[in-house]
Amino acid sequence: MKESLKSLLSQTKIESLLMLDENQLDQLVQLVEQLDKWNKAYNLTSVRDPKQMVSRHIVDSLIISPFLTGDRFIDVGTGPGLPGLPLAIANPDKSFVLLDSLGKRIRFIRQVCHQLGIKNVQAVQSRVEYYTEQNNSFDGVLSRAFASLDDMLTWCKHLPKNNGKFLALKGQYPQQELDELSEQYKIEQISSLNVPGVDGDRHIVVISAQ
Repeated sequence: MKESLKSLLSQTKIESLLMLDENQLDQLVQLVEQLDKWNKAYNLTSVRDPKQMVSRHIVDSLIISPFLTGDRFIDVGTGPGLPGLPLAIANPDKSFVLLDSLGKRIRFIRQVCHQLGIKNVQAVQSRVEYYTEQNNSFDGVLSRAFASLDDMLTWCKHLPKNNGKFLALKGQYPQQELDELSEQYKIEQISSLNVPGVDGDRHIVVISAQ
């Protein structure tokens, strides 16, 4: 599985991903192994094939690593730790809060962090609109298949710093969602992402918190 991961990472042509060391690659492989193991009992993801997990979960998460500016990030609606866990492994110098309302997902994240020795992740069980312990303290608010852009900004507006960013990972170009956004938000960047092994379009939308 490590060779499959290396092969997919090499196809991304993103230097920061190619610089992962052997320990980080081992951690990513172990993450897939644990996700596959827990998935059989707790149905954490609809993806059943570990090799597909590598491309559709690990590489698909890591692809946004170059967009992380700052030190503190929160992954809202993280599910089984995506994209937060792969990003935390790839960026040990940054800290991540992984937030989800379902206890089984948070238990999985905590167990994985314990087993893999991941020290820069805090797993929190909460709905995002009720999570107020760290208001205005994050450089970036991450979401992957969590909500529409408008809902994300409404529910998460208390989380970023004044100069923080919202980073939303989307499939197709979200034109309708963009049209529905309030003018108070500034779209900083919309980039098409090439994710090896994943069919269909992938985009990241970067919005400034004003």
